[in-house]
Amino acid sequence: MEPVGHPTPYAERVLDLVERIPPGMVMSYGDVAEYLGEGGPRQVGRVMSLWGGGVPWWRVVHADGTPPPGHERRCLEHWRREGTPLRGSRADIRAARWDGTPRNRA
Repeated sequence: MEPVGHPTPYAERVLDLVERIPPGMVMSYGDVAEYLGEGGPRQVGRVMSLWGGGVPWWRVVHADGTPPPGHERRCLEHWRREGTPLRGSRADIRAARWDGTPRNRA
């Protein structure tokens, strides 16, 4: 197991992308892997569990819009504050999915 204090180069790429997800938007674990062209949802989840605390982790969700297990309440708080489109207690993945393109910050 990698030391928690030393992210791998792959982990750095995942974390960099997560930092760029705009407020109110989400990407699934699989979306992150697909955008990077490497790894898969499980690898992204592993990176987030080890090193994701310093990035907006609530913007990375399961493909059905559900938050990471054990973080539901905190995710909802962040999502409501950011205006993330919701379907009940999950992100509305169709409305909130970010495709990785820069957005205007008007």
